[in-house]
Amino acid sequence: MKQLGCRPRSSLLAVLFAALVALAPGAARAGGAPAKMDLDEFDRAKQTAQLPNGITLGYVDMGARTGRPLVLIHGYTDSARDWVPLLPYLDKSRRIILVDIRGHGLSSKPECCYTRVDFAYDIRLLLDRLQVQDADIVGHSLGSIIAQTFAEYWPERTHRLVLVSSTGGPHPACPAGDAKPMDFASEIVKLKDPIDPESPWMVEWWSSPTPVDADFLRRQRVDSAKIPAKVWLAVLQQGLSGNDLQGTLPWIKAPTLLVWGGKDPIFVEKDRCSLTRALPTAQVKIFPELGHNPFWEEPLAFAGVLQGFLASDR
Repeated sequence: MKQLGCRPRSSLLAVLFAALVALAPGAARAGGAPAKMDLDEFDRAKQTAQLPNGITLGYVDMGARTGRPLVLIHGYTDSARDWVPLLPYLDKSRRIILVDIRGHGLSSKPECCYTRVDFAYDIRLLLDRLQVQDADIVGHSLGSIIAQTFAEYWPERTHRLVLVSSTGGPHPACPAGDAKPMDFASEIVKLKDPIDPESPWMVEWWSSPTPVDADFLRRQRVDSAKIPAKVWLAVLQQGLSGNDLQGTLPWIKAPTLLVWGGKDPIFVEKDRCSLTRALPTAQVKIFPELGHNPFWEEPLAFAGVLQGFLASDR
């Protein structure tokens, strides 16, 4: 495992959190300036763990070691950095674990084995390695499918569950309607190595309906371009396609929050319908003017909803 200097771990994590979230005056309050993100500091903080199944996962483990663990699982072609815009607004008393899922970031990029169960089992093994018995699990997009799966297979280790920009798969009571999701698959199958992070399609893939820090998006594009084209395709075919989500969603026992942006071009009304029908007791929050990444676009508002839900049983 990569080591981060010679300071005691608890001291290092405290320094990292403070350095990463250098706030402008009033940033943590409604109407304040956006938080300044130290992306270099975050990237230097990443560690790797070798799991018993042979996979290496990149991750960042920060915050209070004794706090309730919060696991953040990013989406397709993203990395643990995905969550950096949100970090300044999270409860500093928590232990926050941000993961590079297999095939992404610093994690292993094998040729095979990208089903939702493969991804979820990696998370379980990482939590075993970190001696985390149970946690609040938050997943975005593909990460939300991984989070669903983790909560289904290991309910005793899932305290609360948050699914962001998610889907429950096809449901007979949820017609397609007029909203047509973005046809990203037809472009992904055309990808060839090396992938150009500044190509028009990659810029569009990382676009947002509301302004997002340009350097953050640039780094995201560069990282995703380092994922081999065959891994892009394997994750698309195994992790995002052909899943019987409806069959296992009833296994979820944890209190659940569902969050979407109303302008999400990927998961549209039929996806919202499929999850709300499968999880009728779940809380639901829709940000009408936001897109697929609401925690980038309005991190303060998103954090308020997230933390209100996570703290509601305290």
